[in-house]
Amino acid sequence: MSGPSDVTVVPKPWGYEKIWARTDRYVGKILHINAGHALSVQYHERKDETVYLLSGELRYWIATAPVRTSEELAGATFEEVRLRVGDAYRITPGTVHYMEAVTDCDVLEVSTPELDDVVRLRDRYGREGTSAP
Repeated sequence: MSGPSDVTVVPKPWGYEKIWARTDRYVGKILHINAGHALSVQYHERKDETVYLLSGELRYWIATAPVRTSEELAGATFEEVRLRVGDAYRITPGTVHYMEAVTDCDVLEVSTPELDDVVRLRDRYGREGTSAP
């Protein structure tokens, strides 16, 4: 039904996420990442997402070959993609990636609705493993 949408702010160790749209077809978020912090090294089995940098400067790290375990991660190489305001980047299912804020950043993220589809291979904040709903 058309009308106002609830906005949910979820605190994270790296900043917070603000979920401003959530349907059975898509999700819209703003990720606020504090300078010097990074999201987990992760991949998604089903979730497809695209980010757009609203403010700040961001390093996006993308594995150059498939990685599925923390053991494989030890030998993995990553390509660094520098995002500046106005840049967008898509992550398809299976792509190992993580974001690292050079400065405080606000990142618009639009994705398919599988919010619990996160496999964390490494995390600065001790959250390794597969997320649960």
